[in-house]
Formats: sequence, structure tokens, C-alpha cells
Amino acid sequence: MIKYIVALIMLSTLLISGGANAKDDAVNTGWFNNTAIKGYDSVAYFTQNKAVKGNDKYTFSYLGADWHFSSEENKTAFAENPKRYAPQYGGWCAYAMADEGNAVGIDPEAFYIHEGKLYLNYSQSVQQKWLSNLLPYIVMADGYYPQTTNVMTFQ
Repeated sequence: MIKYIVALIMLSTLLISGGANAKDDAVNTGWFNNTAIKGYDSVAYFTQNKAVKGNDKYTFSYLGADWHFSSEENKTAFAENPKRYAPQYGGWCAYAMADEGNAVGIDPEAFYIHEGKLYLNYSQSVQQKWLSNLLPYIVMADGYYPQTTNVMTFQ
């Protein structure tokens, strides 16, 4: 019983203190690794206009996550200006972020670049919803991230 109470207190303290849920540097790395955007090359979205799997041979650490790239050139470009190439909302689904700051995983193939910013979505069908009302959704998601997200609520 005491272990249960201690665990509850520790979890409550983490949630109340904010942890990663209110930081603009929280990065979606999934549950079982420290790899950003499922190992996809965030620079390739801009230079090739497609989702390209990165290689752990070309890894750069940024905001506590490992970012993989398909080439040394892309790794260097990211290292020189990570804010230019990192996806919006820490790499969580942009559509879900517009829905009260929900931190939901992504399909790296469901991406869209708007005004020089990379947006990722949960799926192609969710991306279609996102694109159907893009500008209002961006305003809503910008309002939630990073101030109000559920990153630490394990949803």
C-alpha cells in the first residue's frame, strides 16, 4: 500500500510541476526509444518533398532526442538550423494538437509543409481533415502548444 501511495505522489508531483507537458522542447519520440519522428529525415521533407527514412549513422541530438538523417548533408543542415527543419508541435499530430492540445503520434508519411513549417499528422485521413481547415487549425494548435498539452498524461 505504501509503494502505491508513494508512486501516486511521485506521479502527481510530475504532473503538477509540468514536466514535459508545458515545454516547447518536448519532442515526440514514441514509447520505446529516443528517436524523433520515427527516425525519418526532417530535412528531406523540405529538400525532396517526401518522407525519407533516416539512418542512425547520421544522428544529431537536439532537445534531448536523436534525429536521424539520410545523409551527412541533411544532418549538417539540421545542425546549423534545427528550428527551421524540426516539425511543429514537437512532432506530434498537428490536427490533434488543435484539439485541446492533445499529443498524438504520427505517420511520417502524412506530412504537409506550409509557409516553411513542417506539420505531421496521425494518418493520411486525419491529414485530409487538417488540410480542410488548415489556417484555423494552425491558430488553434499554436494556442495550445506548448502551453497546454497532454504530453505527460499518456493518452
